[in-house]
Formats: sequence, C-alpha cells, structure tokens
Amino acid sequence: MRHGKKFNHLGRKTAHRKAMLANMSCSLIEHKRINTTEAKAKALRKFVEPLLTKSKNDTTHNRRVVFSYLRDKFAVTELFKEISVKIADRPGGYLRIIKLGNRQGDNAPMAMVELVDYNEIYNPNGKKAKKTTRRGKKKADPVVDVVETETPETSEE
Repeated sequence: MRHGKKFNHLGRKTAHRKAMLANMSCSLIEHKRINTTEAKAKALRKFVEPLLTKSKNDTTHNRRVVFSYLRDKFAVTELFKEISVKIADRPGGYLRIIKLGNRQGDNAPMAMVELVDYNEIYNPNGKKAKKTTRRGKKKADPVVDVVETETPETSEE
C-alpha cells in the first residue's frame, strides 16, 4: 500500500537524501544544467522549485529559509542575485527534465535537468514566443499600397 507516500525515498535514509538533494541543487544552481537519473531528477524538481519561487522575493527571511535547505552561501547568493532576475516573470515550471536514454553500466534511465531560462536552444536570444489562442477569427493582414517609382531611363543622345 502507498498510504502517505508522497515522494520517492530514493533508497536512502532521510539525512542522506536531504544532503544529496541539497548538493544536486547547488550544482544545478552553479552549472545551470546537470545529468542524473530520472528518479533523482523528478525528486530534485520537487526540492528546488519551491526554493526558486522563494528567491523571487529577496528578503532576509527567504534567504535564511533557502540557506537552511541548500547550506551553501555561494549557491544562495547566485540564486538570489542572478537566477531570480531571470525567472521573475515566470509563474512556475522553472526546470526542464530531458530524458537521455539508459546508462551503459547498469541500464539506469538518465535525464538532464536544466533551468528553463538558461537554455538558448529552446529559447533563442531570450525572446519569448507570443502566446496565441485559437479563439476568434484570424485577423486579415493590412493592405499596403505599393507605389511604383519611375526610374529615369537613360536617354541616348
């Protein structure tokens, strides 16, 4: 039975699991992208996304709460100074998990975890694609009159 089992224990005791997720979070904040197993990636998403949401509001209390999870001053500073600026207008979904296939040694399913706003391949030049809806009719393109200019003909004298 799965009564009360809300998250994956990852085959570790509580202290080991928290330390591992904190270390992975610090690596993700520092490098913006890490490779890990799919199970750890999904557990990391649940661990990091609330911290990223807290970093949007830079207060002493939020810094202390995030530091109690990460236990790394450099990662907290990086999170509040650089990453929070990029994710300020995003309402959630700060991480992207991309499946990479199986690891050669033990055939474990691998995944790449990355911060969404730091990938230029999916988000070129930092521009967001404008959201479109399917409601209503498509607006017609405005008609532009083309004025032909006369080119002076070369006159032979």
